Amino acid sequence: MRAQIDDLRYRYHVLNDPEVTDTMYDGLMNELRRIEEKHPELVTSDSPTRRVAGIPLDKFTKVRHQVTQWSFDDAFNKEEMEDWQDKVLNFLEKEGIGSDVRSGRVPLEYMCELKIDGLHTVFTYENGSLKLAATRGDGVVGEDVTNNVRTIHSVPFQLRQPVNVIVEGEIWMGSATLKEINIERAKRSEIPFANPRNAAAGTIRQLDPGVVVKRKLDTFIYDISAGEIPVTQEKELQRLEDLGFKVNKFRRVCKSLDEIEKFWKECYEQRSNFDYWIDGIVVKVNQRKYQEVLGYTGKSPRWAIAYKFPAEQATTCIKEVYVQVGRTGALTPVALMNPVKLAGTTVTHATLHNFDEISRLGVKVGDMVVVEKAGDIIPKVIRVLEKMRTGKEKGILPPKKCPICGGAVGKRGNGDEVALYCLNKNCFAQQLEHIVHFVSRRAFDIDHCGEKIVEQLLNEGLIKDAADLFILTVGDLEPLDRFAEKSAQNLISAIADSKKVTLARFINALGIRNVGEETAEDLANHFGILEEFMEAPAEELQKINGVGDKVAISIREYFDDKNNQKYIEKLLSNGVTIEAYKLKVKSSKLNGQTFVLTGVLSSMSRNEAKDKIKILGGDVSESVSRKTTAVIAGENSGSKFDKAQKLGVKILDEKEFIKLLE
Repeated sequence: MRAQIDDLRYRYHVLNDPEVTDTMYDGLMNELRRIEEKHPELVTSDSPTRRVAGIPLDKFTKVRHQVTQWSFDDAFNKEEMEDWQDKVLNFLEKEGIGSDVRSGRVPLEYMCELKIDGLHTVFTYENGSLKLAATRGDGVVGEDVTNNVRTIHSVPFQLRQPVNVIVEGEIWMGSATLKEINIERAKRSEIPFANPRNAAAGTIRQLDPGVVVKRKLDTFIYDISAGEIPVTQEKELQRLEDLGFKVNKFRRVCKSLDEIEKFWKECYEQRSNFDYWIDGIVVKVNQRKYQEVLGYTGKSPRWAIAYKFPAEQATTCIKEVYVQVGRTGALTPVALMNPVKLAGTTVTHATLHNFDEISRLGVKVGDMVVVEKAGDIIPKVIRVLEKMRTGKEKGILPPKKCPICGGAVGKRGNGDEVALYCLNKNCFAQQLEHIVHFVSRRAFDIDHCGEKIVEQLLNEGLIKDAADLFILTVGDLEPLDRFAEKSAQNLISAIADSKKVTLARFINALGIRNVGEETAEDLANHFGILEEFMEAPAEELQKINGVGDKVAISIREYFDDKNNQKYIEKLLSNGVTIEAYKLKVKSSKLNGQTFVLTGVLSSMSRNEAKDKIKILGGDVSESVSRKTTAVIAGENSGSKFDKAQKLGVKILDEKEFIKLLE
């Protein structure tokens, strides 16, 4: 009966091909419940009756992903797609195959899929059974939402083959469902959801699964990140379908940018026909062997890109322009506008970037303007409707003093930068923005420490910089507004939990001018330990991919400042510890040897295996070549295993690998 009910579920929710009426399906479910109630020893975790709402949770627990979760770079027009393809070909040329691909002697294919506007989720199956569903989080750590995901009918509890596999996909809410929910929310005087993605994200993070059941979430699965991975993305999607996942049928293999452009236009024209929202297409190099060669940057795969639909535009009136002071002291003019709906959300603010941009556009307070928003990008003013002026509009002048501290304003460097800066390093706004950045998810990720709390701690004199956070006590916080014993303890515990941080996060948290999250990853991977990074001359910094003259100068200026040196010393003395990227080599046993890992190891994670190789002096590569010493093959090995056999490269199973490490 379970097998029959699961097959009917699959046909209804995955194939959209119901074989029986809802009444007949409900009758089978009720019969199964009666049997299980009478014989509780027959109840299993993958029974269809377990899909009903469970007990509400107190909170979501954090889980570390076995496979890092990446985000895609974006392109918004054909020229940007051409630039991306050139980068792909140039990178392949460095590996000795790009010229063959560029000339057409070796074919390069692209798999184009719809970019679903939903919540990215990671699903882990062991022996075919669902064990874990987790949100993307920061790409390394997400939240366990298995309890809620089990209520989604298109998610199989048991796969059609008993395999170990980790898959990724999108949880989404249909437009019709969103409309129904917002009608009900309006009746209860609740704020409506702006778009299906916000609704799906808010739903999957409900502590009560009973709420999730009512909101009819759905899924599309599109990636196998661990397990047996086929040789092309096209076959990977077919493999997912064979395992019983719901995979979007609207996809196409393209062999040129012109074919990609044609598919993109078709999707754009048909987007209103889908029940789910899409904001573009995802273009992936189809052949896995090329994916492995291309690899990843600090935050995204080189072999894939999101080709977004045109930015949404609307007209509105600028009521006021105020100046925002950033963590580096940059002064950014921001337009306060009459509310306008863009990309599913109501916006009232738009960036004007800098005062040169204001002059270029000719913007005045009171102007009717065109504003644009593309995906998650901050809205911006792109054009003034000069014919609609009344004569009452007012010009916008650059400030002569910082609007927050009253300090001097000027340009940095040789005056060749466009932006204006507050030159007072003790400016309250800069301190506030710096600490808010420091505690953010991409840096130290300190829960319960939002902008209002940081501002309060600064105003009360409890902290002067981010390093002071690590010596706060519950007693410091309890007398303050917004704090009781429990909330004070929550913040102190969150700060304590954040003390151990990766080098990449630490670098990002410092807020060095021109150094963002991706550059911080590149720097951490190159230097491995903080001391080497701090002492590196500009010439060495410039050799790193993604670090040019401007970035190198910013880094050296930061570390040459004695105040910044003291600040870093203070962070470390207050208990912050940095996880070194470079492992201490304990032996030279594997010196000069290069290993490639494939498949799933039962006794350790892939990262642990890599560390063990490096500790013995060996190197780890992502691709197999004739120079590879050996391929370590776990369960469900993929194309790397096949390539090793073709090239005659030695293959070690897990037992042989463990023996090698002894």
